[in-house]
Amino acid sequence: MIGYGFMGAAHSVGWRQAPRMFDLPRAVEMTVVVGRNADAVASAAEKWGWAESATDWREVIGRDDIDIVDIVTPGDSHAEIAIAALEAGKHVLCEKPLANTVTEAEAMAEAAERARARGIRSMVGFTYRRVPAVTLLRDMIAEGAVGTVQQVRAAYRQDWLVDPGMPLAWRLQKEHAGSGALGDIGAHIIDMTQFVTGLGVESVTGTLETIVKQRPLQAAGSGLSGSAGEGFGEVTVDDAAIFTGRLSNGALASFEATRFATGRKNALTIEVSGDRGALAFDLEDLNSLRFYDRTAADGRQGFTRILVTEPQHPYVSAWWPAGHMLGYEHGFSHQVVDLVGAIDAGTDPHPSFDEGLRVQRVLDAVERSSSAGAVWTGVASPVPAS
Repeated sequence: MIGYGFMGAAHSVGWRQAPRMFDLPRAVEMTVVVGRNADAVASAAEKWGWAESATDWREVIGRDDIDIVDIVTPGDSHAEIAIAALEAGKHVLCEKPLANTVTEAEAMAEAAERARARGIRSMVGFTYRRVPAVTLLRDMIAEGAVGTVQQVRAAYRQDWLVDPGMPLAWRLQKEHAGSGALGDIGAHIIDMTQFVTGLGVESVTGTLETIVKQRPLQAAGSGLSGSAGEGFGEVTVDDAAIFTGRLSNGALASFEATRFATGRKNALTIEVSGDRGALAFDLEDLNSLRFYDRTAADGRQGFTRILVTEPQHPYVSAWWPAGHMLGYEHGFSHQVVDLVGAIDAGTDPHPSFDEGLRVQRVLDAVERSSSAGAVWTGVASPVPAS
């Protein structure tokens, strides 16, 4: 695993727990975690259960005892590391968004395609797909539970930047993060919308806003917290993104990604409405779905709660008895299960780098729309090979 911050902790839990709770087709060894600070990465290795630590990712991906490279670094290094790892014959798991630009994401997808011909697999870490309730939501839509999808409302709201004294972390610098709330959390709701509906976002109109334009320079920090030092720096990414999309069947989707929703800690919600019913999910109540069935008898219609903890629900049978809740960290174990299973079966895991590229193109279209005064902007399609 390359990187050891907030996502490093979450991925480490996944790698550690999956082989103990699921019958994986191959054994998993947490061999080495890589970071730039030798003391800090050594501490992370000991804390999270990695056998060793290192500071040179190029040396590590050249080792014969490494089969999978898990990338949890900031977005500005995803392309370089992933392409090098794929060319070295390593399977790759890369955190979202896939890259900071469409050009980088295209290069990564092309490298993944070349590697696929040699049996090398790659996957993007859109982990919320693997919350059992979200996977069930996708399955129910595919089975026709809502009928024809007519509208989607998706939002991801946090409040960790409301305080203007929050220091200038790497997530607030375009050269490292690519974009702000749009790419960091907006990517999740774009992917989730396309995943659960099976429909692509074809065009968008949107607006990006930077609410606090200067912040104290960061003295120290990790994840979503840090301490301020002396001086101030410019925030070069968006704090909030609000946009509308047209799906491939003509349906409308509304999206909101913000880190200024006071009182909202990690509120990812999606509601899919169709001509036969509706389904709604809220990450802050991640063990349940809300289902409205328009085909029920008059006087008996209304949203019902489905508790997604039964053994027949996705992924749940490996965990606890019905009604014993799962949490945020379990999606990372399910991610490992799906990746290792695909590698063993010789199949392509999802979401693929191509799917990550598709999300990157939507992010780019939103930025272009906002720069042009929120005009409707098409999501670029790949150019056919000549």
